[in-house]
Amino acid sequence: MELPGMGTPAYVRANGIRMAVWEQGQGFPVVMCHGFPELAFSWRHQLPALAGAGWRAIAPDQRGYGLSHRPPEVAAYDMAHLTGDLVGLLDALGIERAVFCGHDWGGWVAWQMPLLHPERVAGVIALNTPYFPRGPLDLVEATRRARGEDNYIVAFQRPGLADEWLARDIPRFFDRMLRRPTLTQAEFARQPASVRNLTLRGMAEGSAPRGEPAVDAEALRVYGAAFQRTGFTGGINWYRNIRRNWEQGAALPTRIEVPCLMISAAQDVYLPPGLTHGMEAHIRQLEKHVIEDCGHWTQQERPEETNRIVLDWLRRTFRPVRGLLLR
Repeated sequence: MELPGMGTPAYVRANGIRMAVWEQGQGFPVVMCHGFPELAFSWRHQLPALAGAGWRAIAPDQRGYGLSHRPPEVAAYDMAHLTGDLVGLLDALGIERAVFCGHDWGGWVAWQMPLLHPERVAGVIALNTPYFPRGPLDLVEATRRARGEDNYIVAFQRPGLADEWLARDIPRFFDRMLRRPTLTQAEFARQPASVRNLTLRGMAEGSAPRGEPAVDAEALRVYGAAFQRTGFTGGINWYRNIRRNWEQGAALPTRIEVPCLMISAAQDVYLPPGLTHGMEAHIRQLEKHVIEDCGHWTQQERPEETNRIVLDWLRRTFRPVRGLLLR
């Protein structure tokens, strides 16, 4: 299946599943991990930019999404499987180490790679998603206490509910979701709890679209067609493993030793820049940037600025020579 601006994917066997993978360029690899509810297509602006700058840009449809395998078991989407898929992808492509770049949920997977598979990671780039070590509560329980049962993360735990709600009108869902913010962080903080709590009902049945589109009509068609075919269960199952991941992470190290880049978006109400405060205490080498006037869909909403920051950091942090990496 050919995607606009990306071409046709290759298919590899990785960690027991089939993954669809798009690649451009030669050089040291950068693996790009998408979030929810997205696809490898979310990196369509970054693939040619990285390739043109001398990097091997790799973007898979991850487990549960798009053209990749969607196992039926909820437990098949825990962090051990998600990071294991990326190790399997490197093995299938004959790659020893890579820089991992992730947005949203893909950012959390990228942060876990140097903790679970440090020998395969040269660096981490995170868009929007901060790193924080394991806390006293799992994210579902912490969110429940802060925002209640109707918050989308909490509601996602209920079998079948969000799966059905989000699939009722998929084109309308993406038309509402993939938009630039209409409120600043300060304005959002003054909204009533019914807005600030980010409910599943608001996500699935919200008002008419507001704000400028973050993507063009062609991109909306790509997302709509993909999720019309697959539904949302695979992606939602990532959320249904939050507590399992927290339990399994008790014995993991908490400090990250590889170079890291954190890119935040000033008006992201899901993952605001304030969440990045204190990351420096847990990461040996960290650089942070904030893209102004940008919402949650950073690499699609502000592709040129995203690419500029990423490529500048890669150039200054690493010296790739014929596919090897010198630091």
